[in-house]
Amino acid sequence: MGSGGFTCIRTNREFGALYVGATADIHARIAQHREGRSSEFRRKYRADRLVLVECHATTQEAIAREKQLRRWRREWMPASIESANPP
Repeated sequence: MGSGGFTCIRTNREFGALYVGATADIHARIAQHREGRSSEFRRKYRADRLVLVECHATTQEAIAREKQLRRWRREWMPASIESANPP
C-alpha cells in the first residue's frame, strides 16, 4: 500500500481558469508552483491561488478524484470550493 495523496484546485482569479492536480507531496508541489516549475497550463493562465486541497488515503484515490474533478461541469466547481472554504 502506498502513501497518501492530495488533490488540489488552483485558480488565477474568481471565476477564472481552474487548474486541477494530484500529488503525493503537497508541500513540494506548492513549492514547484511558486518557483514556476509546474504545468504549462498553470503557468500560461497564472493559476497561482490555491483554493482547495483534499487529502486522500492513497495516491491512487487522489488520482481518481483528480480525474473525477476534471470531468465535472464548470458550474459545479465553485460550490465545491465554497463548501470547503466557508466565508
